[in-house]
Amino acid sequence: MSALETLYGYLPCVKVPRGGEKIYKDECIYCFNTPESEGGLFVCLKSYMGLCHQCVQKFYEKFPENPIYLYLQRTKIEISGAEGGGGLEDPPAKKPTRLAIGVEGGFDVSEEGRYEIQEEVAIVVMPGYESFPYPSIEDTPVQIQLAIEGILKSSGADKQSAVESWDGEVRQVSKHADKLQQLDNGVKVPPKGWKCSRCDLVENLWMNLTDGSILCGRRYFDGSGGNNHAVDHFKETGFPLAVKLGTITPTGADVFSYDEDDMVEDPHLARHLAHFGINMMSMEKTDKTMTELEIDINQRVGEWATIQESDKQLKPMYGPGYTGMRNMGNSCYLNSVMQVIFTLPDFQKRYFAEYGSILNRAPEEAPNDFTTQMAKVGYGLLSGAFSNPPEEEMAAAAAAPPAKKVQNGITPRMFKTLIGKGHTEFSTNRQQDAQEFFLHLINVIDRHSRGQVNPTVCLKYMAEERIQCVQSGKVRYKQRSDYLLSLPVPVELADNREEVIVYETRKREKESKGEKMDPKELVRAKLSMQTCLDTWADAESIQDFYSSALQARSVANKTTRFATFPDYLMVHLKKFTIGEDWVPKKLDVSMSIPDELDLEHLRGKGIQPGEEELPEGEDPPMEEPSEQEPEIDEGTVMQLSEMGFPTEACRKAVYFTSNCGAEAAMDWIMQHMDDPDFAQPLQIEQAPAGRRPEPEGAAAGAPRAPESSSGLSEEALTILEAMGFTRGQAIRGLKATNNDLERAADWLFSHSDELETMAMDTEDQGSLPVPASPQVHDGAGKYKLVAFISHMGTSTMCGHYVCHILKDGRWVIYNDDKVAVSENPPKDLAYLYLYQRIQ
Repeated sequence: MSALETLYGYLPCVKVPRGGEKIYKDECIYCFNTPESEGGLFVCLKSYMGLCHQCVQKFYEKFPENPIYLYLQRTKIEISGAEGGGGLEDPPAKKPTRLAIGVEGGFDVSEEGRYEIQEEVAIVVMPGYESFPYPSIEDTPVQIQLAIEGILKSSGADKQSAVESWDGEVRQVSKHADKLQQLDNGVKVPPKGWKCSRCDLVENLWMNLTDGSILCGRRYFDGSGGNNHAVDHFKETGFPLAVKLGTITPTGADVFSYDEDDMVEDPHLARHLAHFGINMMSMEKTDKTMTELEIDINQRVGEWATIQESDKQLKPMYGPGYTGMRNMGNSCYLNSVMQVIFTLPDFQKRYFAEYGSILNRAPEEAPNDFTTQMAKVGYGLLSGAFSNPPEEEMAAAAAAPPAKKVQNGITPRMFKTLIGKGHTEFSTNRQQDAQEFFLHLINVIDRHSRGQVNPTVCLKYMAEERIQCVQSGKVRYKQRSDYLLSLPVPVELADNREEVIVYETRKREKESKGEKMDPKELVRAKLSMQTCLDTWADAESIQDFYSSALQARSVANKTTRFATFPDYLMVHLKKFTIGEDWVPKKLDVSMSIPDELDLEHLRGKGIQPGEEELPEGEDPPMEEPSEQEPEIDEGTVMQLSEMGFPTEACRKAVYFTSNCGAEAAMDWIMQHMDDPDFAQPLQIEQAPAGRRPEPEGAAAGAPRAPESSSGLSEEALTILEAMGFTRGQAIRGLKATNNDLERAADWLFSHSDELETMAMDTEDQGSLPVPASPQVHDGAGKYKLVAFISHMGTSTMCGHYVCHILKDGRWVIYNDDKVAVSENPPKDLAYLYLYQRIQ
């Protein structure tokens, strides 16, 4: 049979891309091999899944309806003398001059111009790997030609999920530019020698284009910058546009619109400047533009030598467990958490030891299967296949073409896309909080571990909360599960508090004169972890506690202890807080961190002899609904709005925290920023006295869904049962969430490991049964430090993360794709600490 006849027989197994499909042609869906790896990549002409040489046979055996593939083999040949080629004598890459990615003058993340790409393309038919060169086959069936060309011309699923080109300097013309009011007040501004009219600052100065006032700019998170006088002037006058002095050149300047809250273009800038005697054509640049300041921030990763140990020649590490993870653009938070997670035996056993069986059970759309992608990351980090020592690199180079380079590190783009899917923050390319990602990861793993071994159990513990009514003396004990011990950082209890006060005073004095402190003079607050633990263990006062013993509001004290101790304890230091000026900031502290931690004295003991429990089941009486508009402290709303949060969200925050102040409202905002109705207007549903409001979303006058004999929605029960839950589990979920279907589903997924052990409701039961203890491990509360994650920068929204892990008795630093032996692990500056139980 001729090649042409053979290919015609497979036309039913070929699908032509029509645009919009995800085509996985850049990386194997089961591992991190690429078209540049040995053996190349096979792209299915029907499902568009990409498989490496080791995985394509397995995929075909599982899905024999996919027998025909496009084979891609790429070879990079480094162009001699190309910029950034990587040779020892190569000149350094150009310093970026534009806040952009993938455009002229921006950050260069592509390899275009550095390498010549040689590509081999063929058609392969399974199971015998029968190969047909392409496009040399005469009269290749049109359908196959169209499918191949569609795949070759597509950008690939990985690139569809990543930012290829971004320009942070594209600014819109201000809506105020054409009709800007300029006062004839006789103000003439000199070409130099400027000073803020309200303080002594001589840097970061902005001239208002309406009245010519010269005022200092915003105060930055780290305390540098200005004193907010230009912002204050806008609030007082409403004059919207200001130009940054020192950035004016014949080609333009930095113009900010306070009304539009963004950098803008002013096409009439020369005329507006001339009104105050400034000749734009004769001006020279004397200050950094906002773009240059932002570029400095984006390049600061290399400046934080203490945490990254970049001032030392560190010995690189290779092999299993020493594989780096490439930064995909602000993905260092993910890289650090995943490196630490996969040092835990429970995760290694679940996703690496069972790698083969997971692939055998994987669906055809493996990139969308969470368990498969977790196993892929585990294999990439622990197999050693993508971290080859120099000897192997040299051997491979000797046996391969000159440009053949062994892959070093993995790029978990499929995993990042999947773990962030549907999440307002983790689906973006912005920097994120490693602590928040850790909890998000735990939650997702929980949801995908129903009926299977759940590796997160090794991190799970039960906390015991004891609440005592001060007036009656009666107590209530309850337990909750957690995966993270979040400790406060009481800077006011610093060991060197007097030194810190002196330093802060000197710093403010210098800033008032327009001077800056020498970084070498920095004085960090010094605390011990024991101080943080003691603060956490102290009693917390609850001011508006409803005492069921008194049938009235009272004051209560709450203390928290460990009911169980996990195999591994993740400790989180609350370093990110809100300053006195309501600006988010990071506490710059140096912690005394013990290598061993004994927490046994914090173990809860339950109700003690002589203690009397508060009566159960007596809720506070329902209050009569008010016909008046809810009282909201507009001053607090304004404070929060000035920080950049939507006004309606600020109103809701103040309302739902009962006007308890900006700090409580800020906590509410941080907890609800991901809510879909976060910025929607506040709506208060009224209900008749003695009755609760209808569940959110219920239409007034709409017919009610049928209810079961227990008062639960029959429709909701049916939907939950269709999701795989038993009727008893569905009833329990709905009862626990006040008959709210969406919340019930979330509750059931988050309590999946408890469902098999807890007693389930039936419709004949009138009250909730007491659940059995959820699945947790317990043991001695003595631990040793085995890993920590550090953050560099002023905010969780910027900066860089690295992690240090104790392996084989030595500390190893994981800085994205760089893995090396650590010489001086900076334990005192970390953000998250992982402790292992001492057996």
